[in-house]
Amino acid sequence: MKISTIRSQILVMPEIDPLANTRENRNAPRPIVIVQIATDDGVEGLAVTFYGGAITAALKRAVDDLGALVVGEDPHRVEAIAEKLRAAAGGSGPAGIFTLACAALDVALWDIRGKALGLPLWKLLGGTRQRVATYASGALRRHLSLDEVVAAAGALRAKGFREVKMQLALPGETTPAKEVERAVKIREALGPDLKMMCDINQRWRPEQAIDIGKRVEDAGVGLFWLEDVTAHDDYAGIARVNAALATPICGGELVWGIVPFRHMIEQRSVDYVMIDLARVGGITPWRKVAGMAEAFNLPVVSHVIPEIHAHLVAAAPNGLTVEYMGWMLELFDGVAEFDAGTGELVLSDRPGLGLSFRQATINRYRMAS
Repeated sequence: MKISTIRSQILVMPEIDPLANTRENRNAPRPIVIVQIATDDGVEGLAVTFYGGAITAALKRAVDDLGALVVGEDPHRVEAIAEKLRAAAGGSGPAGIFTLACAALDVALWDIRGKALGLPLWKLLGGTRQRVATYASGALRRHLSLDEVVAAAGALRAKGFREVKMQLALPGETTPAKEVERAVKIREALGPDLKMMCDINQRWRPEQAIDIGKRVEDAGVGLFWLEDVTAHDDYAGIARVNAALATPICGGELVWGIVPFRHMIEQRSVDYVMIDLARVGGITPWRKVAGMAEAFNLPVVSHVIPEIHAHLVAAAPNGLTVEYMGWMLELFDGVAEFDAGTGELVLSDRPGLGLSFRQATINRYRMAS
């Protein structure tokens, strides 16, 4: 089996929240690059990559240029292909557009591997479990009013989610009291039994995170984790927050590649290691970071794109939960089913990722060339 062709397209999808129908900005664009790799045996793998923003065209070009280098290669040799791309790209890595492009190629290769071997990815990677916990994300955003997020929290509970993530670090004129009030009201809407996560998106200084974090603890909110409490690469600052709070700390979505995760983990910065499929560079390095975290007795969780991440978290022995961010759900057929009775995602036995692109969605959001 040899790689024969690689195709990519840019789609500009809207910011949507299909979980509770809440949106901060209904006109916000989310540009992505979709990728399809075909082989001479007729097996085709798919993938997506993003975070290019205004330079998404450059990301597509990187996918195309790197993809041209792997035509004729054996798609099963993912490590050899990764090494070839690193060598060809010179000093342009190990982060940025190079890594985002490599991630898409790597994901598509794993999709091909699973299809060629007749195995779903979760089973090909170890098959720890076929059902995996998930949490609703993207509905309880900081720019929404208190009434809006409280109503959305109730909607998520009614849909069967057992885990939900909100945001603090409120915009405009905020105070610690307002932050605590929001957390308390959302907890009341969710009830005492649901796991409630909170994302700060790097908006607090360490001393703010400690101060407000303690106030939230004293209010009895019972956060399952506090995420990205300060600048993502301030590992010592995050560790200071972690040491000061009883609430577990989660982080890692903005960490690029493998090595920085070692620095984060060795600093004892986080209790839950969050891995982003695109920024880490694809499935191959994702698994390595998960293994590193396991060696430190730490669980791993995912960041966005649950359509693919469900396989990875389910396969990892230390996989904990999948972020259910729904903005790309309309792009795929074959997404893991959400079981409202248990709050879990149920993976299928379809080979590879088990996904296919919806042509209607591509036609709707394709960017004119």
